[in-house]
Amino acid sequence: MTSTGGTLFHAGEVFTSAELQAMRLEGLVRRVIGDSYLRSDFTEDPATRARAAVRSVPPSLRSRVALGRSCAAGVYGCARPPGLISLVTDHRRRTTALPPFAAAVMHQVALGPFDVNLVGGVSVTTPLRTALDIAVHGDADAVAVLRAIGGAQELDCPLRLVEAALVNTPRVPGKTRALTRLRLARQHPDRARSG
Repeated sequence: MTSTGGTLFHAGEVFTSAELQAMRLEGLVRRVIGDSYLRSDFTEDPATRARAAVRSVPPSLRSRVALGRSCAAGVYGCARPPGLISLVTDHRRRTTALPPFAAAVMHQVALGPFDVNLVGGVSVTTPLRTALDIAVHGDADAVAVLRAIGGAQELDCPLRLVEAALVNTPRVPGKTRALTRLRLARQHPDRARSG
């Protein structure tokens, strides 16, 4: 495997999906997200997860979209790798649609100038924007993901800041539900379960 010189492999580039799955069974690689695998002797970090996730996006779209929502939370290590890559693009920009049967879903949203940053050279929503999106659009794991984002020192995204941003943002559909999720995430985990 070292003859390829790579550490991150995507099915169909150097190895087929079947070859990568066989290497995973042998302990040579581990799945990061989608059809991307990392050599098992390398440590997974946010940059690796971002580069792995963006490989599921058609090359023509990569510069026009950012990894968002549950995918961004996964990049930051605060959520499990999603089955579907969540992409966001600013609704004011023209972009093409994803091809049929893509391993991604695209959301056209209003993105502010400070909503996206680069992680490993890949556009990813900031921890604050990611937490806001998880609070508003999250699924059953939203409270746990929010708690992980708020507790990750390296992200510097306290949940009180997320709550303040949400309270001060006008016209947010689902704001009450999102605030409830944030308040549950700020509680001690045992109290949140019992209440």
